[in-house]
Amino acid sequence: MYSKCGVLDCCLKLFDEMPERNLVSWTSMISGFIQNGEFESGLEFYVEMIGCGYQPNEFSLGSVLRGCASMEAIGFGSSVHSFVLKIGIGNNYFVASSIIYMYAKCGVIEAAEMVFECMDDHDVGCWNAMIGGYALNGCSIQALELTSLMQRERVVMDQFTFMSAIKGCSLLGDPYLGKEVHGMIIRREVAFNSSGVNSVIDMYFKVGRKDYGLKIFNKMRDKDIISWNTVLSNIALDGNARDAMSLFSRMLLIGLKPNHVTFLSILRSCGLACDIYLCFQLHSLVYRLGFLAESVVANSLIDVFCRCGEYEIARSIFDSVFVKDIAAWNEMILGYKLNGCTKEAINLFSTLRGMKIEANEITFSILLGACLDAKHLEICRQIHGTIIRSGFGLHGFVCSSLISAYARFGKCDDSFNFFNETERLDSASWGAMVSAFVLGGRSFEAIAILNRLMEAGEYPDEFILGSVINGCANITAYHQTKCIHSVVIQTGFEKHVCVASAVIDAYAKCGDIESSRMAFSCSSRNYDTVLFNTMIMAYAHHGLLAEAIEIFEKMKLANLQPTHATFVSVISLCSHLGFVDLGCRFFDSISLVYKMVPSAENFGSLVDLFSRNGFLEDAKHVIEVMPFVPWPAVWRSLLNGCRIHGNRNMGEWVSKQLLQIVPENNATYALLRNVYKQGGSWDDAAKVGRRMLEQGVQKHPGCSWIEI
Repeated sequence: MYSKCGVLDCCLKLFDEMPERNLVSWTSMISGFIQNGEFESGLEFYVEMIGCGYQPNEFSLGSVLRGCASMEAIGFGSSVHSFVLKIGIGNNYFVASSIIYMYAKCGVIEAAEMVFECMDDHDVGCWNAMIGGYALNGCSIQALELTSLMQRERVVMDQFTFMSAIKGCSLLGDPYLGKEVHGMIIRREVAFNSSGVNSVIDMYFKVGRKDYGLKIFNKMRDKDIISWNTVLSNIALDGNARDAMSLFSRMLLIGLKPNHVTFLSILRSCGLACDIYLCFQLHSLVYRLGFLAESVVANSLIDVFCRCGEYEIARSIFDSVFVKDIAAWNEMILGYKLNGCTKEAINLFSTLRGMKIEANEITFSILLGACLDAKHLEICRQIHGTIIRSGFGLHGFVCSSLISAYARFGKCDDSFNFFNETERLDSASWGAMVSAFVLGGRSFEAIAILNRLMEAGEYPDEFILGSVINGCANITAYHQTKCIHSVVIQTGFEKHVCVASAVIDAYAKCGDIESSRMAFSCSSRNYDTVLFNTMIMAYAHHGLLAEAIEIFEKMKLANLQPTHATFVSVISLCSHLGFVDLGCRFFDSISLVYKMVPSAENFGSLVDLFSRNGFLEDAKHVIEVMPFVPWPAVWRSLLNGCRIHGNRNMGEWVSKQLLQIVPENNATYALLRNVYKQGGSWDDAAKVGRRMLEQGVQKHPGCSWIEI
């Protein structure tokens, strides 16, 4: 009774006063402490019970294994597993399912599989533990395969079986499998409570079938707060604040009181939409219902007001929080960073330090980002010193942030020195160093880091391989691309989206379009927009219009929505091949067919299409009417068109516009000089050259190289 009421001190006092204890009293103490989250104390009671000569039963072992799972104490859990085998109850259904869950929760799914396979027989609990373990570790295909095997074995499935299968469908993102599992639930008339229905609703949202999720939600008779929160959180991810508020209003009208999870969802939606008026209303409601004392809600309010640019209101909320955890400090520092208030962010960090509050790795990462935004290298170095003094110099996340920060300051050698001085390197630090070299144009050093990683007996992850291959693409290193591609295949990352797209791009830039096509064929079964975009760009790089359009059509057949990058590629290809009408049709389809607003890059591609093919007035008109302030690259496209087609008057006008934006850019002078040369005005071309000298603008010579 005391343990169920959470009064553990009374439990302990009563237990200590017992003149005689038996297995039941020890088991009650173990399960009571573990159920109340006091896992270490529960495990200590277990060890003490063994020391007193009692042999645990299935209930005490089940509780202990649950405690190990919660703490992810794989060593202690393995010793309990050994003891279970020693006393001969390894085939007990309850104990076996607890062992399977413990291994799965600790991420050792192979051990869970071994326990499951070694059992003589399984009850529904063991099947559920294994299916749930697969789902917990992201092994969605294995979870669904085991569910199918369970059906073939004619094992009676319950709600927990289907909930694990539904989670597998959510992870896989497959709406068809999700519908099949849902159909099985209906056909078998499985008794589903509200939590089971909530999992089905969540699955439909996760697989992109919002309409099905809402339909089931609207038909639910007994909606609890979790049901509303499930729908609200998924709608909030879309950033549609109006829909989220409409649903929230419905919930309030039926008299259901929101909880902190509700406010987190609705505030996230308002933050994404930057709707300041809704934020004010929600702030009032949070205050009236007494949720401002909830740290997670207060932190969310700070976040949304900062995202809406109202960092002073966010600061007043921050100051009103009586007990601030480090998450609140981080939110406020991040809010200042987002609003460009670097000085305020650093001052707040100084206040935190003065109050003897320990910063964490997130604090330092935010501060380094603020220094980058403000281009304060010296302050970055000071923060580096604080990181070392605070004992975070060996923390992988902080190390990778420092390496990336120095690289973005152009101090690649400083990044490398810090990298070499770090004793323990995790994959994030290795990846940050590789990215730093690629970012700094030092791709051969990036390849050397990859070799060093593999010589140390470590395996690169997908991010490291993707970065190195991008570096190979930058320097068109064909042989290195082939070698690293073989590493990709050996490590099993050839179907990972970021790696596969990097391989496709690298082969295309190295001139081997056939290898690009083969890499795409091996990975395109994932049906990811990024892969299709990369293949379209690869064909565009080689001037293969028919093949690019064929991939574009395949995207539509696969029900993939083209992105703005897709249209940049196909319009650019039309531009280089002179297909102006086709390029215009692609541009018009962005808004007419796909209901998207053309991006700045799309308008830039259209300007290049007109400029390169002699429609200079049309290009000028696009620049004048587009909903973006013209940027240097779009003016250069028009100036290049003036050079190609010898339009001196427009070329002079465009160069004036361009020099107002970037007065010291050598490309502008070079293009204008070529405009004059193209028209035979050699004296004017010479004048441009003299102006370059007077302005101190230097034309750096180009260079080329070949790989032998």
